[in-house]
Amino acid sequence: MTINDINLTQNTGKRSFVHEFAENGLSLYTGYDQQSDEVSMVHSEVPSRIIQFYFCLDGQLEFNFGPHYQKQLQSGHYFFMYNPQKELVFDLIPEVGTKWTAAYTTVEKLHSLFVNEAEVLTFLNGENAAKPLYDEREYSSTVKWALESLFTSELSAASRKIFAKGKLLEVLALHFDRRSEDTEACPFLRDENTRTQIKLAKNVLIDRMTQPPNISDLAREIGISEYKLKSGFKEMYGNTVGGFVLDYKMNYAKAMLDSRSYQVSEVAYALGYGNPSHFITAFKKKYQITPKKYLQQLWKKPPYWLI
Repeated sequence: MTINDINLTQNTGKRSFVHEFAENGLSLYTGYDQQSDEVSMVHSEVPSRIIQFYFCLDGQLEFNFGPHYQKQLQSGHYFFMYNPQKELVFDLIPEVGTKWTAAYTTVEKLHSLFVNEAEVLTFLNGENAAKPLYDEREYSSTVKWALESLFTSELSAASRKIFAKGKLLEVLALHFDRRSEDTEACPFLRDENTRTQIKLAKNVLIDRMTQPPNISDLAREIGISEYKLKSGFKEMYGNTVGGFVLDYKMNYAKAMLDSRSYQVSEVAYALGYGNPSHFITAFKKKYQITPKKYLQQLWKKPPYWLI
């Protein structure tokens, strides 16, 4: 069995996913279900020994493994699955408005990517190699931005294939980054309570992105020292607290513009900018284009889901 033997088919509803590419032991699908009058269901058949990742970016994905077992995947989380013994057959049922991606790779491809760091592939080492693995994790903001860009990029078919392959490799690198597994660079993250506090800090920043608290106030609110907050946040999410807020706001702004429902000034005010010129400066620094020109480019092309 090879990567080309993976089979995803639309059982009900309007086709809501795109097969981005499949080559050299890698395969990627993106899905965006906007159907409202009929439940969308994607039937999946994945051969044994294929390593699988399912990311929910918005909404909720239901995995139906049969009449007696269902599993829900919420926004912000992903499934990491591997079964060396048998083919996995199940139905994917996205809620209306759900964005999701499915990524696949082979054992051989993964070993070739990490040829000098095989120790990071703990689930393939020793006796683990014969054991099925089903794991749910929360993905980082870095992974989120990488996957979100698959839904917003406007590229030719040939360029998009290269772009999508690059994003998949980026996500694999982030998933298997040893720092996310052992936290040696930040030892206090071994403490579950500290990790929970830092996750809470991230949620506070997202909930109040228009008026985020400063480091001192945030640390006091969640009951952690400023040092642990700054160091732990950088270790867990690959960004400073301030950098995370700015990246989140700019990606949120880009998504608002992509909807073609807002003017630049409306986006600026929605994100808490009292002066739209400050938003324009931040957006241009992030994307090397002003939001006005970005919006003009969008209106020259049909939405990606209609292409």
